[in-house]
Amino acid sequence: MSTFRYPFSLSVVIPVYNDEEVLPELHRRLQPVLCELTADYEIVFVDDGSKDHSFRVLRDLQKSDPAIRIIRLARNFGQANSIAAGLDFAEHDVTVIMDSDLQDRPEDIHKLIDAMLGKDVSIAVARWATRKDSMLKLAMSRLFYVVTDRITNLRREPRLGVFRAMKREVVDELKAIPEKTASTLSLMHWLGFEYAIVDLERDARYAGTSGYTLSKMLRLSFDLIFSYSLFPIRVASVLGVILSAGSILLAIYYVIQRLFLRNVMPGWTSLVVIVLFLFGVNFLFFGIMGEYIGRIFMEAKKRPKYVVGKVYENAKRDS
Repeated sequence: MSTFRYPFSLSVVIPVYNDEEVLPELHRRLQPVLCELTADYEIVFVDDGSKDHSFRVLRDLQKSDPAIRIIRLARNFGQANSIAAGLDFAEHDVTVIMDSDLQDRPEDIHKLIDAMLGKDVSIAVARWATRKDSMLKLAMSRLFYVVTDRITNLRREPRLGVFRAMKREVVDELKAIPEKTASTLSLMHWLGFEYAIVDLERDARYAGTSGYTLSKMLRLSFDLIFSYSLFPIRVASVLGVILSAGSILLAIYYVIQRLFLRNVMPGWTSLVVIVLFLFGVNFLFFGIMGEYIGRIFMEAKKRPKYVVGKVYENAKRDS
């Protein structure tokens, strides 16, 4: 009789960037958890162009654990694209995505899978009851959620994390989407699969500092807004109408001044109207259209989300 918790196989995808200090502890806690859950598992580490000794540490860990698979990207492509790479190489029935910094607890993996199976849904996502992050990061996260939730057509619960489990059908659908500029996590919500929410505690980082800087969070916000919403275009249209109406009213005012009060310099009326209309409306449109055209340009070039330098297979798969 099997002593394993689940009869299916399991892949764990973990993006890695400059995490040499935490990787041994992550593996020490993760391996026994997976050994109890299933007889067939793999740990897919995606080295996202780390500049420290993360890759060397991963290779050392692979010598002692035949289930480890290392995807080494040619350079740094960002967390979202690292996750996409890991999902492309994950082969098992259920896939779990988690961060490498031990803020996601390996011991909570079964809670996600149990919720997914218990509610008969395709995905289970961690929702952080508490987060041991700085006040600035917490504030920026809240602002990020509020803005993207109001502007885009993606409807998500607040405080959802990267930590999640999903069935094979979700991974296959994600791999079939050719879009390059949208993040993998946002595409999961766009697909529309039902998901369960699991409230979990989020620990402090085991070591190092977060790679999510203010600029990266702003970039992610812009990617979500311009990939899933026409809101900026609609705002530009409304502002264009308002500014155009304002320029017309101002033009009437200056015409009245010119005809009846005659205290306006010659040429001033036409100059003001032209400047207000052209600069107030056209350049606003140019900037917003440029964001959308730029994304069309990126998609049209069909460059891949990531480039794999080399894959270091696990011994289980080779045997």
